[in-house]
Amino acid sequence: MPTDLSPPPSRLTRAGCCTLVSVLAFWLAACSAAPAAPSTTGSEGASIPTTRPPVAAPTVTPLQAAPAQPPVVLSAETPPAPDVVAALLSYADRLQALSPTDLAAEIVVQGDPGNAPLRQMQLALALIHLRQPAETARALGLLQRVINHVGAESLPLKPLARLLANRLMDQRKLEDSAERQAQQLRESQRRIDQLNERLEAMRAIERSLTTRPPVTPRPTPP
Repeated sequence: MPTDLSPPPSRLTRAGCCTLVSVLAFWLAACSAAPAAPSTTGSEGASIPTTRPPVAAPTVTPLQAAPAQPPVVLSAETPPAPDVVAALLSYADRLQALSPTDLAAEIVVQGDPGNAPLRQMQLALALIHLRQPAETARALGLLQRVINHVGAESLPLKPLARLLANRLMDQRKLEDSAERQAQQLRESQRRIDQLNERLEAMRAIERSLTTRPPVTPRPTPP
């Protein structure tokens, strides 16, 4: 039986082989577990990183509309108007019966209302009954002063002042529109008059040409 003459492997060589095998196994396991990073290649071979996936926008809950307020219906249970408002309505009724002369005298008696909301309302009512654009603008200014007043005495007067101010602004719009239309009508009438004058001048020239006696030719000498 032949005998093996090669020297027996040492313990250090066996331990090194085992260590190398373990490192290779660990490296292969790590490479297989790591995912490959996707990349795209451009037209010239350059690596172009991929874009990140879009992030979902946060959901916004829409605001709910406020419930509509029920309409205010006046009835017998509605609180009555303050005495000062009732007095102003009675004053406006009395102004309606005045003649233009008496109304102008009433405005003179009112004078400068100062910063008193009640007197401003009285003068505004008197100016409204004149139905003149300049006085309407003056009354609107007085009503705006009542609306912008910060005192407690103007609180019961502000609803009536707002109502009258809105009516006066609508009235001023109508007056401005009527004034523009009247201006356009006057301009059109002026042009019509000019055309009529030119037409009459042409007719006069035509009549003068038709009524002129014909010119007789002079006889020629023999």
